[in-house]
Amino acid sequence: MTAISKVAFKTPIWQTAIVLTLGFWLSASLVLDWVIMPSLYLSGMMNQGGFTTAGYAIFWNFNRMELLSAAVVLTGALVLSKTQFQRGISSIFISVLLLSVAMLDTYFLTPQMCAIGIQLNLFEAAAAIPSTMNLLHGSYWLLEVIKVMAGSLLLSWYWRDKVA
Repeated sequence: MTAISKVAFKTPIWQTAIVLTLGFWLSASLVLDWVIMPSLYLSGMMNQGGFTTAGYAIFWNFNRMELLSAAVVLTGALVLSKTQFQRGISSIFISVLLLSVAMLDTYFLTPQMCAIGIQLNLFEAAAAIPSTMNLLHGSYWLLEVIKVMAGSLLLSWYWRDKVA
């Protein structure tokens, strides 16, 4: 009798979760940063009084999704570092960096930008954008670049290990 055995390498569920989460997170970030916000800016919404509250509502929801995604990625990196993934410490460090970026966006930059941009006096004309807002926008874009680069690196590591 001839027995046929089927040898198949199964991808761990955490690796799949990390790849899907990073893919969703990075693509959502790029859509928000390169499609939605520029469209709102070019349509003149930044000159309206309700732009700050609308922007805060958008970013409040998005930042919570980022925190959840960063938590899934960090949890998966911690689990996989104890099993078979070769870049354990590096992936944990990058995952912590991604969580730090998400926390800075959620708990520092978004509330500060909203506080600076909100118009509390309804009888005043819209004022010019304060210089501190430009500094906060620059900080936000720097964190976005770090997030996209680190997330892409981590995604490529887990994707390459998944396909191989």
